[in-house]
Amino acid sequence: MRPTRLSPSLVRRSFGSGLVLIFLVSITGATVLLPDSLVVGDFSSGAREQVLPDEWDRITFGKIDTQTEYDLVEAPADSTVVLEARSNGGASGLVTEKRIDPAAYPVLQWRWRVQDLPDAANARTKDGDDFAARIYVTFDHDLGIGGRIKRTALRALGYDDVPSRALNYVWATRVDTGQVFPSAYTDWVMMLPLQSGTADLGRWVSERRNIADDYRRAFGEEPPAVTGIAVMTDTDNTGGSAVAYYGDIAFRRDE
Repeated sequence: MRPTRLSPSLVRRSFGSGLVLIFLVSITGATVLLPDSLVVGDFSSGAREQVLPDEWDRITFGKIDTQTEYDLVEAPADSTVVLEARSNGGASGLVTEKRIDPAAYPVLQWRWRVQDLPDAANARTKDGDDFAARIYVTFDHDLGIGGRIKRTALRALGYDDVPSRALNYVWATRVDTGQVFPSAYTDWVMMLPLQSGTADLGRWVSERRNIADDYRRAFGEEPPAVTGIAVMTDTDNTGGSAVAYYGDIAFRRDE
């Protein structure tokens, strides 16, 4: 799957309406009290069969006619509302634009469940770049002159709006977990397989990642501000199929 098309406005928008900062004012000045967590994917508060989760937009790809279907549904095995993704030889994603300081909120937490994997997927090749489930975290990285030249070249090849820095947490098919390696399309996107293969198919798996540490490991520098989160289930390259569920996604202050 090509890198996601993310809107340039990702770097300009701030917290959504549901993320509130509480200001306490004293005689010595103002103190900002930050909440313990920022929920960026509040799927559980949505309505079943809702077309799109609140504050999320669809990502589509011009040359791919078949899109992944996303719906809010009752979770398998419980009554919680979650995001269901069904892909059959196609691709599309969902994105929400949030600006978050990784120094204040370094921990990303979510749960996911995969029912079916694209059998022929291989995270290290373009022809096999399909995933039953993935979560992108994009960052406000300054491209510099060399980066701008590279982006121009990528756009000439048809890769529109490639994020200049992104971590891509994936449920892979056949690569080992615990690795960090570049996307088959660009080293601006680093792949982190957290789950792989069929061992946990049909089970909810909870994830908790320190994105600041992962960014340092992936790019060798301090992380800039987060600009957005995207989820995607895609099978367009292999022509396979996949079904996945995503639970609520939140940034947290603590480990």
